[in-house]
Amino acid sequence: MAEENLNSIIYSKGVVEFVTVANEYCGTIENVRNFSVPDNLKKLQLVLPLLYLKAAMLPEAERLQDDELEKYVTEMDYNILQHYWLQMLGEYDSYYEVFDPDIQFGYEKVTASISESLLDIYQDMKDFVTSYSIGDEKVMNDALFECILNFDNYWGQRLVNVLRAIHMLLAGNIDFGENRAKPDKQKRKNDKPEWFEKFWDTMSDEE
Repeated sequence: MAEENLNSIIYSKGVVEFVTVANEYCGTIENVRNFSVPDNLKKLQLVLPLLYLKAAMLPEAERLQDDELEKYVTEMDYNILQHYWLQMLGEYDSYYEVFDPDIQFGYEKVTASISESLLDIYQDMKDFVTSYSIGDEKVMNDALFECILNFDNYWGQRLVNVLRAIHMLLAGNIDFGENRAKPDKQKRKNDKPEWFEKFWDTMSDEE
């Protein structure tokens, strides 16, 4: 692949926007202890659909190197963050899965975990944004290729599944425990994080 063609892919507007949203998602997962349960869920309600949209719009990429990409999320990283989310959600961590290719025509119910689903997505996003930030263009390209491949085969489906569970929790106006604020539906429209407002301001200017 010519250098000019490579640059046109990895520095394209769509890829840069995806990196921005993926980085915001990682920050949301990592900062779980700094916010209430409803606030964390509302952040996810905003960033997950954007993450899916931007991933679906990524340009095609081809693997350039034979070597496997380095993985940056360790098992300990994964387990610690998953524990924080599991601890926060408590009994609301589990939800019934509605799409499983192996049993979709059967009657067996499959129970999934919100915290596990979120961390599975996080693992791919963190590895991607870390590889992309290194600045080696071939590594950036292969990280993009791998991210798109995993989106198609794994984390894209996991994302839409867990978003359904998060929506149900927010729409149910659940009391998550003492000293934790309930979602305020009246304030929801004006309670968007700064990154979200800036992102949509940019989108509006382009239109």
